[in-house]
Amino acid sequence: MGNPNVGKSVVFSKLTGVEVLAANYTGTTVGYTKGKVRDLKQDGILIDVPGTYGLEATSEAEEVAVNFVKEGADAIICVLDATNLERNLNFALQLKKFDIPMIFVLNLVDVAEQQGVIIDAQALEEELEAPVIPTIAVRNVGLRDLLSAMGNVEKRQKEVCYTAEKELVEEEETRWKEIGRIVEKVQTLEEREPSLTEKLGYASMQPWPGIPLAILVLALVLGFVVGGGKAIRGALLLPFVYNIYEPAMTAFIGGFITEGTVVYNVLVGDYGVLIKIIEWPFALVLPYITLFYIALSTLEDSGYLPRIGVLMDGALRKIGVQGGSIVPFIMGYGCAIPAILGSKAATTHKERVIVASLVSLAVPCTAQTAAFFVLLGDESPWMLVGVYGLSILAMILGGAVLNRMLPGKVDPMLLEIPNLLKPDVKTVLQKIKIRVKHYLVEAQIPMALGILFAAIIAETGLIHGISDFLSPVVTGWLGLPGEAGLALMLGIVRRELAVLPLLDMSLSSLQIFTGATVALFYLPCLSVLAILIKEFKLKTGLAIAATTLIGAFLIGGVINQTVRFISGIL
Repeated sequence: MGNPNVGKSVVFSKLTGVEVLAANYTGTTVGYTKGKVRDLKQDGILIDVPGTYGLEATSEAEEVAVNFVKEGADAIICVLDATNLERNLNFALQLKKFDIPMIFVLNLVDVAEQQGVIIDAQALEEELEAPVIPTIAVRNVGLRDLLSAMGNVEKRQKEVCYTAEKELVEEEETRWKEIGRIVEKVQTLEEREPSLTEKLGYASMQPWPGIPLAILVLALVLGFVVGGGKAIRGALLLPFVYNIYEPAMTAFIGGFITEGTVVYNVLVGDYGVLIKIIEWPFALVLPYITLFYIALSTLEDSGYLPRIGVLMDGALRKIGVQGGSIVPFIMGYGCAIPAILGSKAATTHKERVIVASLVSLAVPCTAQTAAFFVLLGDESPWMLVGVYGLSILAMILGGAVLNRMLPGKVDPMLLEIPNLLKPDVKTVLQKIKIRVKHYLVEAQIPMALGILFAAIIAETGLIHGISDFLSPVVTGWLGLPGEAGLALMLGIVRRELAVLPLLDMSLSSLQIFTGATVALFYLPCLSVLAILIKEFKLKTGLAIAATTLIGAFLIGGVINQTVRFISGIL
């Protein structure tokens, strides 16, 4: 347990080996994670719960943590941030009111020393009457001592002092006096000139130079992902698929299946499963996904993302959310599911619904983003800018409407601003590996099924019937070719499948932009829809899905009809 951003998830993943995304901002750990502790003489189960500032929960995420401590445990590992000892001790002393053995981890001692904060761990241990282990978790420093302390914990009955909550209210003033006494005794402050990193961290939260700096960072990320992804797929992956893999697979299948038959075409034809299952997710999408996760993981672990939340608080408040909700929005560009779950860190139900709705409506996930880069980046970079401009505009307008429609209020922002740190290379690499692996595992089966469905539809002639049925909307209103209806059907399975089939069609610039717009606002994929229903019940989940569907066809059609009308006049 511990405050947000003290390194709990890092400590947990180091001790258990469980692959946990340990990001340097509030809201990543929303449920709880369980793992078996390694290197103990006997089996131990460690549970990582969300960060919280006290035992009076202000969000669904904090409720999870509070409920766990009330249920009792053999012991609690309380992680303290050495750079903010006073605030962390407030939570630590509240936990001590429960009759549960404690171990305190004093993390980030290296950063504290750089800031001139020296803490006497032995003296703190005497004051807290429990083991205090200084650690630098990202570098494994002190974790062996922590394991030893965990092995020596005396088990007690899981009895909880339920009178603790009343005592907390009555003794708050006394508790802060005690905290002041402890800090004065164990902590020494040395006068030091703020480092360049500290000055930069402070400056990045001011409108000047914070806003230009944020624009520069986002521009560099976009250039890194788009330019790097285009180079990797163009120079390495696509030549491999087209010049080596596809001819070899076609020759192999042709060796025992007659060319031109339905089975042959389903396997290696225009929508051949054995070809597209390598071309689409690996050669086209994977380069962009990998580079995006490199950039996102670096920004997360540097502590920079919450600073964007500070800069955006005033603007986001106009659409009914706090600046801290910029984190779920940015997570949404990776995947909508953790973004929706991350909204549990919001302090009101209204804010949760707004965040989940806007992420589902207008935030493309990583795979969909990669598909946009392939479709639009090759046609015109300005089209790519235009689609993301529409995304931002839809979020602003949609948020403003929801803010007026939904009852409730928006609480003032309480956002943890971590130290600006140099990301740990091993931690970043582990995070990238986990996320890319998650994409490959999650995407492959649905995408393979989607491609198989597309191949069967195309090769059996059913696509003509579908095209005729959807013709009034697809060809009449949206101005797309009839076979684009197949992309809309596949988009329900995976968001990027609403974009990738368009690559194999001869489309005009207007059709490409219209198709991308429809795909942007189109229905959330089945996984996202399931999470929406689970988190917000059936009625709200279906309402969000219906809104995205109507918005996709309405906005895409308006763009198509408007451009055609203006072109006709000119």
